[in-house]
Amino acid sequence: MAEGPALSDIERLRRLQAVTDAALAHLSLDELLDQLLVRIRDALEADTSAILLLDTDRNDLVARAAKGIEEEVERGVRIPVGKGFAGRIAAERRPVVLEDVDHADVLNPILREKGIKSLLGAPLIARGRVMGVVHVGTLAPRHFRADEIELLELVAERAAIGVERSLLHEELLRLDGIRQEFVATATHELRTPASVVYGVAKTLVERKDTLDPKTLSGLIEASYDASVRLAQLIEDLLDFSRFDSMIPDLALAPVPLRKTMEEMMPSVFPGAPEQIALEIPEAMVVMSDRAALERILGNVVRNAIVHGEPPISIRAALGGGAARISVVDRGPGISEWFAGRLFDPFSRSNDSEGKPGVGLGLAIAQSYARRLGGELLYQPGRPRGATFVLVLPQPDAQEAPA
Repeated sequence: MAEGPALSDIERLRRLQAVTDAALAHLSLDELLDQLLVRIRDALEADTSAILLLDTDRNDLVARAAKGIEEEVERGVRIPVGKGFAGRIAAERRPVVLEDVDHADVLNPILREKGIKSLLGAPLIARGRVMGVVHVGTLAPRHFRADEIELLELVAERAAIGVERSLLHEELLRLDGIRQEFVATATHELRTPASVVYGVAKTLVERKDTLDPKTLSGLIEASYDASVRLAQLIEDLLDFSRFDSMIPDLALAPVPLRKTMEEMMPSVFPGAPEQIALEIPEAMVVMSDRAALERILGNVVRNAIVHGEPPISIRAALGGGAARISVVDRGPGISEWFAGRLFDPFSRSNDSEGKPGVGLGLAIAQSYARRLGGELLYQPGRPRGATFVLVLPQPDAQEAPA
């Protein structure tokens, strides 16, 4: 195997300084990663370099930037923590060397496709927290010396500082954008029902003695509809704000699913029960926090009513250690360009113009699902409609009778 001369202390410091200069520069995250990888590859005299960042929600590593193996980013490679080469580095929080990739535990097929023979990787750790993994590879078999391993460790330490700062900067920008969107959207959406309630109240005060029964009934109905919309908007906004303040842990208990849905439908979906078909086994019980489950399914079904078309089916089954609850509508479906933003706060497609809501329902539902240890997934209908699947882990889940 190829092995070059050991690095002198001066040369090591020079190469480390090149990485540090990039890490401490005022760059966006993408620009920073691009500069870091060029310098890291040069410092280790490697053919490829890549950085994977930790997705804490899913506990896996996501390829974010690469040199020489750009396909890793283009294909959205994800590696579970503890699995494969990169996952092992993150789990063990130490450098890992693979001198023979062809006979090693490597989950990423692109590494073999590109003909990489040897790999060296190290964790990106800032203030004791693993943020990701950096690795370099060579197209010829190579024995990485102790001083080269030490160099990548030092490089990773310096790089982690820059990555953490860039991530924090991006997060601050994101939160500021959400705050501005929150104020603008809430103000706009609350104004309409609030104006209706105010208008009805003003009319009742000024003309209560001259209103005929039909007009009075219409005003009362309009006020009720506006009040329901106003209450829902306020509940969504409060729900969304609670996730930033870390509300107490949810309490899991057996929940009879069909009975729960039958009880919540009249109040949560007034006037819509006839549009909803429950395809849930009578005896099916899931372990969940009932209030959280109601918020998830309430928001998803409400989304189907507003943006889809009846009939709406709610299906459920147990198996494989999880409960899968599906909400299916027969509407026009969701455009491909918008599907990636479905669960983002305040996201609304062009088709939502004039429809009630502030774009928080699915974001709240996803947040609750993850608090329960599960996930809310979207599947496009074929050929029409949309399907949302709530997957909730269940202890000792058994197959439920259809």
